[in-house]
Amino acid sequence: MLDCALSSDRSAHLILSPMSPLTHSPTGADLPGLRPRSFLLAGGCLALALLLSACGPSDGAGSAAAASGAQRPPAQVSVVPARVRDVSVSVEASGTAVPLNTVEIRPRLSSATVHEVLIRDGQEVPRGALLVRLDDRSERAALDKARAQLARDRVTLADLKRQLQRTRDLADQQFVTGSAVDTIQAQLDGQLAVIAADEAGVRDAEVALSQTVIRSPLAGRAGAVSVHPGAQVSASSPALVTISQMDPIGVTFTVPERELSGLLQARTAALKLTARLPGAGERPGPAASGPSASGNGNGNGNGNGNGSERDGGATLDGELSFIDNAVDSTTGTVRLKGSFANPKRQLWPGQYVSVRLTLRTLRDAVEVPQAALVQRGSERSVYVVGPDLLAQPRVVQIRHGSGDWVAVDGIAAGERVIVEGKQNVRPGARVRLAAAAAAAGASGPAR
Repeated sequence: MLDCALSSDRSAHLILSPMSPLTHSPTGADLPGLRPRSFLLAGGCLALALLLSACGPSDGAGSAAAASGAQRPPAQVSVVPARVRDVSVSVEASGTAVPLNTVEIRPRLSSATVHEVLIRDGQEVPRGALLVRLDDRSERAALDKARAQLARDRVTLADLKRQLQRTRDLADQQFVTGSAVDTIQAQLDGQLAVIAADEAGVRDAEVALSQTVIRSPLAGRAGAVSVHPGAQVSASSPALVTISQMDPIGVTFTVPERELSGLLQARTAALKLTARLPGAGERPGPAASGPSASGNGNGNGNGNGNGSERDGGATLDGELSFIDNAVDSTTGTVRLKGSFANPKRQLWPGQYVSVRLTLRTLRDAVEVPQAALVQRGSERSVYVVGPDLLAQPRVVQIRHGSGDWVAVDGIAAGERVIVEGKQNVRPGARVRLAAAAAAAGASGPAR
């Protein structure tokens, strides 16, 4: 430590003490060259004193700042109460509507001429409706010929039966031998075979005649008709028209193979399938396949069989009807198909739809917003605000999550969780609710 003192005498004595006061105070006579140096040392001491005085107020300001930090106001946060509802665990994918049955109508005759076309392009037809009539003159003539042949052979059969009876009578009187009876019996048996062949020929001719009238094998909608009266057609010709079943209708889609185990476990019961059609002005686009959650009536995608409007698109309810027997090794997906009632023709073959396959339902599940979750290593937690407005962290377990809400364990229904401002909250710190702050701010200036 360096102590400096400047005497008030005219001779101005300087005392230098590194550790303790000097016992001798030199004068100008003792140290002739000391007077100029004394002024330099005095100036240095003065500068040091000023520097120390400047440091003092700075320490005071730091203490004031620390005191201010200790009295920081509560952080303003937004909270949302945890809700309870039934959550549907489901898989979402994009699919394509397909007819469950499609038939290409072709003539079965080797060659025929179209006589009449009784169907229009795009016509709805019931099962068994008459579509096309072919020229049937040749088939009718063939049927008449087969029937005439059958009639002739039946006459021959009747004559043989009479001959057999007469021969037996003569044999009983021993006018003829038994071999004569056997001969007539053999002729009769052969004629019975001829009659059977004739009857088969008649049936064949009847079938050929029936094939000149083409009927729809199912109820559906016709495509474009490709023939007109007078056209020559055959079994190898292009289809006359295509009939597609519209009600019920199918939807094919694929899901990742990671969903297969859960899908097979849930397959013990009929699995609900919901299809959502693009709304007016909405451009179809592929939807990412993956799990999702929805609630009863509150989640996205629940619809009814009549087609309800939600988010600009109609929804239809159906059931899963088919799971492919192999995983596509190229894409790592499994092909599925669902069946939907389609009385209003809301689904059209080839149309893009978004589908949701419900695997199971979590009854009375507690949900919190996705924004409330805080990741701490492998744990997830939320900040719960109690009645005392103290924020406490709570570890939760995710049961199922997708979208804006997550079903969790570890939170009771109605508990308030922080969704905004949690980055400014410390465990156990007092918080201020955003709604209360906004109300206070609104009521304050309005006097």
